[in-house]
Amino acid sequence: MNSLAYIGLACALALSALGSGLGAGAAAQAAVGSWKKCYANGKPAPFIMVAFAGAPLTQTIYGFLLMNFISAALVAGASPVLAFGVGVFGGLAIGLSAWMQGKTAASACDALAETGKGTANYFIVIGIVETVALFTLVFSLLLLQ
Repeated sequence: MNSLAYIGLACALALSALGSGLGAGAAAQAAVGSWKKCYANGKPAPFIMVAFAGAPLTQTIYGFLLMNFISAALVAGASPVLAFGVGVFGGLAIGLSAWMQGKTAASACDALAETGKGTANYFIVIGIVETVALFTLVFSLLLLQ
């Protein structure tokens, strides 16, 4: 396996984790701010915002899975250039999904703190953004076949 393939493996995980960190960070900051808003207004602070803040973390798992799929494909004889491309672009797409999911979760925190309503709706749209990462993982796996 040449160096290009190893870079692809690393990018699959690293770019996914980078997006997860950015997304979880954005959502967590919004959760803290939303709890503060609730406390200041004498309203109960919804604990479910912890789930909103943690939602982008699953994309790190997808990046890890993608890295393992690429590694298995290389053992089976896949091109190192293909491994590089799938790792970089797959990891980037998964990471961007995580980042945008965190921004969506941040908005959900704000809305829930303000209204106390809509939790199911917020989880649905957070899940829609996650679907991009799942599609990327599946389509990347198909490319490696």
